Amino acid sequence: MNKKNIITILLALLTSTGLAQTKTATVTGYSPALKDGTLVLAGTGTIGSVVDTVKAGHFAYTLPVEELTESFLCLMGEGCPNMSITIYLKPDLAVKVTGNDCLYPLWKVESPLPEQRTEARITEHCRDVLTEYMQKVLANKPWAELEPVEIKLAKKQMDILPALPMDAATIGKLLNASRIVKNIKDFPHMEQLKKIEKFVADRAPKGFEGQLAEIHSYVYPPRVLQVGDEAEDAELVDMQGQKHHLFEAFANGKYVLLDFWGIGCGPCMMSEPEMKEAYEKMKDKLEIVGINHNKISEWQEHEFSKRIVWTNWNNAMQDISRKYCDMGAIPYYILISPDKRIVWKDMGYIPGLFMGMADVLNGVKHKQDNSANFSLLIQKVDANASSTTVSFRYYGHKDYWFRIVKESYLEANGKKYMLTAADGIKLDEDNFSQVKATESTDEFLSNLCYTDFTLTFEPFDTIPTTFNFKEGDVEHAFVIRNVSLE
Repeated sequence: MNKKNIITILLALLTSTGLAQTKTATVTGYSPALKDGTLVLAGTGTIGSVVDTVKAGHFAYTLPVEELTESFLCLMGEGCPNMSITIYLKPDLAVKVTGNDCLYPLWKVESPLPEQRTEARITEHCRDVLTEYMQKVLANKPWAELEPVEIKLAKKQMDILPALPMDAATIGKLLNASRIVKNIKDFPHMEQLKKIEKFVADRAPKGFEGQLAEIHSYVYPPRVLQVGDEAEDAELVDMQGQKHHLFEAFANGKYVLLDFWGIGCGPCMMSEPEMKEAYEKMKDKLEIVGINHNKISEWQEHEFSKRIVWTNWNNAMQDISRKYCDMGAIPYYILISPDKRIVWKDMGYIPGLFMGMADVLNGVKHKQDNSANFSLLIQKVDANASSTTVSFRYYGHKDYWFRIVKESYLEANGKKYMLTAADGIKLDEDNFSQVKATESTDEFLSNLCYTDFTLTFEPFDTIPTTFNFKEGDVEHAFVIRNVSLE
């Protein structure tokens, strides 16, 4: 036998061995109401991808599974709500999902797994509330209308949990119910949640210790660190599995930006080009610590994780996020000073945020605390006996408007100094930035722009050491605190 044939056989053996080790489960689905071309997204853990498109109402896909695994299915198309359905899988299992409409979270799931039967009992018990919630989602109702229905759904799920087997489905639903406590102020059913948490913890089988610990942390949350507080250390893991401490990032005496993110989070990934551009400008002043929420194996294998150029760590147990983040949503950003004091925190990515941060940290003339967001910053202040003129810069996407209201004022000496004039923008109207902020050819970055404008206020009675700028007293107003005049 020649050398070429030996290599061919060896490669064939290696290939067949690899295939034999890959265990999968299959899901097929059908509904006559689904439109052709509807996207089928599925995955396990927190990572999903498009696995099929609907044709004549049918779809099918396979997922790799090594043991009992919780997976999700999401359909994106006309009439489909932006939600998911939980499907439990095991190796070599075939599951069938069917319905007569597009409300797939209510469809029948044919599976021999007891966990799926538990899931079906919960779904049936909550059918009326789930339907109400999906109708509001399809109608694009605001969060103010979705929130009470989400609370109602959590309550209904909790009502049935004590009567169910203590399995993955029961514990998973309790985890979902407990997570909303992080995002809903004054959750009205806390006492019931505490009782069920104890009931489940006392009866849960082995293997669910991580989920139970997470549930407990939501039911009995630690105090969340706020602006002005001293930062606390935490243990994290790098891409090679080595343990690190958060305070290692402060070794060079820089500011530290914590970037809480997750795979599959669109805004998290959208922010990366601007963050990278600004990071190059701030390297001497700032260290970024990316803190990923996914399972360590998912995070290590994902292409986005591998291209991160700053400190890239994981906290799958989310101990640090429960300590630092007011809401269980990502992206979440926290800026910490070199002396380990929290100086700013916010949820969500706003285009222009990091360009403004770069200007502030690189030393605009007047020191300032941008406690609303860094998209708006103060460049110059001229305070005299007749008026106080403040020069601003606003960073944003060229297609995103910003607005400054006439009720804006400066706060100092225990009183308000009201806005009297504006130059460069129109007050109480939509303004769009047009001057390019970067030379980048990246499609998104090339649309980042800025606007320079000035606002004139009543004169200070006495020139203060510092003052605050407030865009009125409405919720979500721009606020810049402790603007130094020294």
